[in-house]
Amino acid sequence: MKFIAVFIVGLLPMQLLLGQQQSRTHVLKYTLNGVTTEISFINNTTAHIFKYRGSNRPDKHSLVVLNSRDAPVKTETSMGQQDNQFIIQSAGLRVELSKIDGTLQFYNNKDELLIAECPDQPADQQVDQHGFEKIDDSITHVAASFALSNGEAIYGLGQHQTGVMNQRGQTILLRQTNMDIAIPFLQSTKGYGLYWDNYSATIYHDSAGKMSLTSEAGSCIDYYLIAGENADAIIGGYRKLTGTVPLFPLWSFGYIQSRERYQSQAQVVGVVKKYRELKVPLDAVVQDWQYWGVNDNWNATRFDNPSFSDPVSMIHSVHQMHAKLLISVWPSFGGKSKIYQEMNSKNMLFNFPTFPRMKSVKVYDAFNPEARNVYWKYLNKNLFMKGIDGWWLDATEPEQINTGKGHEPDAFNTAFIKDTKTYLGNYRSFTNAFPFETVNGVYTHQRAASSDKRVFILTRSAFAGQQRDGSMVWSGDITSSWQTLKRQIPAALNYSLSGLPYWNADIGGFFSGTNYPGGNKDLLYRELYIRWLQFGVFTAMMRSHGTNTPREIYQFGKPGDITFDIIRKYIGWRYTLEPYIYSTAWNITAKNASLMRALVMDYPGDKNVYDLGSEYLFGNAILVAPITDSIFDKTSDSLDLASTVKQKIYLPRGDWYDYNTDKRLGGHRTIVQAYTLTTMPVFVKSGSIIPLATVSEYSSIQHFKNLTIKVYPGRNADFELYEDEGDNYNYEKGKYSIIKFVWDDRAKTLTIDKRQGDFNLMIRKRTFEIKVAGLNRLKTVEYDGSRKVVRF
Repeated sequence: MKFIAVFIVGLLPMQLLLGQQQSRTHVLKYTLNGVTTEISFINNTTAHIFKYRGSNRPDKHSLVVLNSRDAPVKTETSMGQQDNQFIIQSAGLRVELSKIDGTLQFYNNKDELLIAECPDQPADQQVDQHGFEKIDDSITHVAASFALSNGEAIYGLGQHQTGVMNQRGQTILLRQTNMDIAIPFLQSTKGYGLYWDNYSATIYHDSAGKMSLTSEAGSCIDYYLIAGENADAIIGGYRKLTGTVPLFPLWSFGYIQSRERYQSQAQVVGVVKKYRELKVPLDAVVQDWQYWGVNDNWNATRFDNPSFSDPVSMIHSVHQMHAKLLISVWPSFGGKSKIYQEMNSKNMLFNFPTFPRMKSVKVYDAFNPEARNVYWKYLNKNLFMKGIDGWWLDATEPEQINTGKGHEPDAFNTAFIKDTKTYLGNYRSFTNAFPFETVNGVYTHQRAASSDKRVFILTRSAFAGQQRDGSMVWSGDITSSWQTLKRQIPAALNYSLSGLPYWNADIGGFFSGTNYPGGNKDLLYRELYIRWLQFGVFTAMMRSHGTNTPREIYQFGKPGDITFDIIRKYIGWRYTLEPYIYSTAWNITAKNASLMRALVMDYPGDKNVYDLGSEYLFGNAILVAPITDSIFDKTSDSLDLASTVKQKIYLPRGDWYDYNTDKRLGGHRTIVQAYTLTTMPVFVKSGSIIPLATVSEYSSIQHFKNLTIKVYPGRNADFELYEDEGDNYNYEKGKYSIIKFVWDDRAKTLTIDKRQGDFNLMIRKRTFEIKVAGLNRLKTVEYDGSRKVVRF
């Protein structure tokens, strides 16, 4: 039975409607001075706030949120009022609405204030006190302000190249560009996350204890407040709201070689062949642009270049050598291409200028579902059906070029795209969601076409919810410099704190020619490249790419040369860590974990880590502090293995083991250690278990047959080793196995539990070598799936 109560309070122009359904899910609807506020709960820890002018509710369907009002989740809530507040609450979150000014306050289930709306808007945002400003008949700025606490740290908002970790005190334009990724989701050390469900350019502004979000376009203020005890819980709530993360294929966690660009299929095959001859691990090679030929045929999504005359043979040759091939595809097309002609005939192309600077090249309307169908039709017929293994969706911002007298567009870019229309409406209202729509189109179409090959999409831009679409971002066309390398770390960590777990950067930087015209012959570039490669081991994708300077290992010398040997060592490290990385990837999919973890995620009470953007946890156990300073100078005539750089490293509370030496160190302090070119700061948390594989030439579960299980004692520990078939979706049907390892620190025993699960080609009998850091003893266990106990 549906029950509705109407209260008229005093003589003020306000109204409260309480709607109660059998599910006991409540919606609080309150109108004050012509602005209506609706509060509902998505689940016990997530509240949805929806504000609009007038009595007619905007008909908005979220592009990103899965549990929109079209498919509400039934959550038990209670409602009431006290003094000048109306109250709606669930088991995990309470929202109080002021009867006087309509502002909201949010409390967790411990009665602690998380965040509160401010009753006024900042003057510089030019919106009224309710957060709305009509610009013209087609556009309305919308904004909301919130009071923040002293000492509160804010993270997320996507990827930005500022070098800043904690976003307090910052002003950030959230607009998709080449090297900036706009995600209107933030989280706080106070235990909440806020997703601002708006797709237009948005300004985040934080000053004098007040944070505001102002969007260029919108018919309503629409946001979600997520309460969580820690960053993992907040990210878990965000992914419940916007989508969980599918599992990438195992090969994608190996070493990937790329270049701008391979000019023939012989070059592509030759790269893989050379790596195999050198016995250096490699899992994939990437073909960049112009395999389609001339620019009038730009991004024809087919091999029209005569130098790629037999693509099926090329792909087959790569596969025969146990490697994969990724291909570059753009969202824009040249006038002579068939895909352009079909989309143009159906009015599916935008008119704004894009790269390359040719009038005949246009971007497609990814907001149009039929345009996404056409896009996939060509990708499928010309590329996927020929055997392509993964997509490099480049320039998914999409790239826009300002042609107006050399001036940059204004903050909201309104004049630049004022007249551009999409399938959904004015382009300004949806601009930031373009990467989400185009990536989602490829993901959903490939999933429908085949379950035998997992979707893998490398892309330059992202939006909220894109984690559900099998995408990995890279940080754009960055410059080769030490400063740029430094800035990648906080950029990556804030991206991860935005709820999207998979990030990487061009190893060595994309543009190397300005700072290092000598390319890989320049000793100083070699040093930078080595340090970047070391960092790349501990990112989601270890991928070498750039222009000006070829990056294949043999471009840096031969076996026995310093640079070559260090590169080979760290590529080998990556493969040694693959069982740990792949198991963490499973935790991302199954348990909403994160791979690159800002230290604040695991040590939220330690204010020493609030602004620390120079180190992080890789998974739950490994602490990495990449070296981002040079040892050598311009007078150096050679690289050596004796010179060192001193690195400051903060070790949080607890004990830590130096990964290189097994030396045990106390935490909650800063240490300074010297590192040669061949070493880097890597530490393992006391109370950790890490499975290590032998170095293999490519990724395969079969290469995990003999593993070293390294225990780092000092506390009890456990680890779940995840394995499956590697590159299909059978894991969604339960085709996988988990082996749990448990270390009892007091008894000095390692228990290997009975294996759970099964899958095709699973290793039935295998060998584990058990090592305990600090003990000079090694024990070998023959494991057949039954429980084993190893005593030290």
